[in-house]
Amino acid sequence: MDTALQFVPIMIVGFATALGLTPVSRQIAMRLGVVDKPTVARKIHKDHKPMMGGLAIYIGMVVSVLVFSPPQHLRELTVICLSAALLAVTGLLDDRFNLSVRVRLIVMFIATMMTILAGIQIHLFNNPLLDVPLTLVWMIALTNALNFLDNMDGLSAGISAIGAGFFLIVAFTQGQILVSLLAAAVFGSALGFLAYNFNPASTFMGDMGALVLGFSLAVLGIKLQFASQPLSITWMIPIMVLAVPIFDINLVVWTRLFEGRSPFDGGRDHISHRIMALGFNQRNTIGIIYLVCALFGTLGLLMSASTPDVATRLGVFGLLLMGLSFGFMVWIRERIQKREESK
Repeated sequence: MDTALQFVPIMIVGFATALGLTPVSRQIAMRLGVVDKPTVARKIHKDHKPMMGGLAIYIGMVVSVLVFSPPQHLRELTVICLSAALLAVTGLLDDRFNLSVRVRLIVMFIATMMTILAGIQIHLFNNPLLDVPLTLVWMIALTNALNFLDNMDGLSAGISAIGAGFFLIVAFTQGQILVSLLAAAVFGSALGFLAYNFNPASTFMGDMGALVLGFSLAVLGIKLQFASQPLSITWMIPIMVLAVPIFDINLVVWTRLFEGRSPFDGGRDHISHRIMALGFNQRNTIGIIYLVCALFGTLGLLMSASTPDVATRLGVFGLLLMGLSFGFMVWIRERIQKREESK
């Protein structure tokens, strides 16, 4: 069945599994004491929230991937699932015991090296001395980016679902079964969890879910290939699809370094916090970010289907738009700080 419908069962299984297991994960989290307490400055919620939604996301993704995996892709998908499992366990331990940054980064390095050894890596320069470090930076940065972005009800889950949805469409048009399969699994499982995580959320995914989703999206960006487009264009397409998490982590890291803080310090300096500072409520803020994510995903989709000349123009437009948005976000931050100083 060489149609898009072949991926519908994968999405349904991922969605149903995550939807059914999220209440279970919520109960387990409450019993184990894995809850998010509203005591940190960057928190918006005002009560304790269970944080093991990532368990439902991971199981939903793995079940849908392995049940429908073609034999020729089983090895790569198994390695991806095992690497994601390592991150899920680490995320759970971090949610419960607050692991150090060094420990988390070491685990991300190990998980990334597992995928590299399985042949999943960037081939931008066709030189391992350049491509392997670039793969490590891409994977670890995206894994952290979704974790950074998980600061508001429905944000990381919704962005992951939108990004995976665009990866699914692009991969299907390029005839890439493995990417389409994994994207469908991520889309379904993220959407199933989102039913409980959208504002007002009854549960959070925690690092257990954010690390898995970020890692999976990073893998999708690497595995996506284009026979009809030159490398000068194809590297921009995953960046367009994942523009929001990439933009947010760069904005936050730059802001914290500029202000003399550690990049891993918490704070209300994400794009979500800055948009809310303009007077929007949580739901409106989430809706705006979803629309921005869909806009850049559409740019990536158009680039994949356009001639190289048109695709280049679209990519340059997308990068310029990100640059202008960066300046706008810096201006909002300065406005917030001046307002707080005047109080």
